[in-house]
Amino acid sequence: MSDPLQLLADEGVSIWLDDLSRDRIESGELAGWIDRGIVGVTTNPAIFEAALRESEQYGAQLREFAQLGMGTADAARILTSWDVRAACDVLRPVHTATDGVDGYVSLEVDPAWAHDTERTVSEAILLSWLVDRPNLMIKVPATPAGLPAITAILGRGISVNVTLIFSLGRYRDVLDAFQAGLELARRNGHDIARIASVASFFISRVDTEVDVRLDALGSDAARAVRGRAAIANAVLAYEAYEQTLRGERWAALAEAGARPQRPLWASTGVKDPAYDDTRYVVDLVAPGTVNTVPEGTLRAVIDHGKVVGDRVTGQYDDAHRVFGELDALGIDMNDISAKLEREGIAKFQQAWRELIAGVESALTARGSVAVS
Repeated sequence: MSDPLQLLADEGVSIWLDDLSRDRIESGELAGWIDRGIVGVTTNPAIFEAALRESEQYGAQLREFAQLGMGTADAARILTSWDVRAACDVLRPVHTATDGVDGYVSLEVDPAWAHDTERTVSEAILLSWLVDRPNLMIKVPATPAGLPAITAILGRGISVNVTLIFSLGRYRDVLDAFQAGLELARRNGHDIARIASVASFFISRVDTEVDVRLDALGSDAARAVRGRAAIANAVLAYEAYEQTLRGERWAALAEAGARPQRPLWASTGVKDPAYDDTRYVVDLVAPGTVNTVPEGTLRAVIDHGKVVGDRVTGQYDDAHRVFGELDALGIDMNDISAKLEREGIAKFQQAWRELIAGVESALTARGSVAVS
């Protein structure tokens, strides 16, 4: 039987693991997944909060921090940066073997600054210093304030994973911010061939929200389009990506050695049990894409995923029809995207607060006198 991960790689899809913990790193589990074909890792505040809560591997560092009287925010940054730096080292051979195409680990800026451009840029620079690895990507949310931050961070030669993209309009803004960032980096004397970026387009949350609204309508027309919005949204994003690569602005950057900002399909764990649990992987196969998957989805793809080639580039007309049907039903995709962005930021902010609370509790238990 063919290996689905190899088939995906053959189609130009890079599979990244959407999870990280010190247990995965120190047990060799992460290295084992790399041997199976995983070529990158993404993280977010919720992943780190769960890792700290569920693992005993952080005790020694926490005791040292407590003896120093270290504050919680600094302790959280160091703990998460340590894990990401270690994961970068595990993935460094992939980064080298692919000449910097893959092998990245993503670390998110403090989501509290999602609406603050300057603080986001400063946080990105700090995290880049702390990790100090060429295969680090800084995750920046695609909020209105995040867009100029993306340009500024790329302009400093720092690779960026743009996260929490839900709408086609915002994605086009991201593509513009990316190109502006590379242009700035070039003016600043950086080798733009060594700067990488991905644009994380969220998938399953779109279907979840759209399906709720379709179910409320209850009509045959609504049922007919149920479960089709998220994939159509991603297909149209890929169409916009291809249009950008045909533009004169990109041609000038490519001539200078720049690499495209690859579309990354995120939130690919299926939330509705009525749907196939591999659909957001096997139905979004397209050249030059990344799919970041939680472990459960990864195991499902390996077990029974049916990879049948490119499922995106020939589907543009159908995706436009789906959007037309949604519009005719009164489903406002702009309203849905705005709602999902607000909720996504709020969820990550809450996870970061829970991470800080966990670090504070751990430091207090070990005798720290500084918990702020």
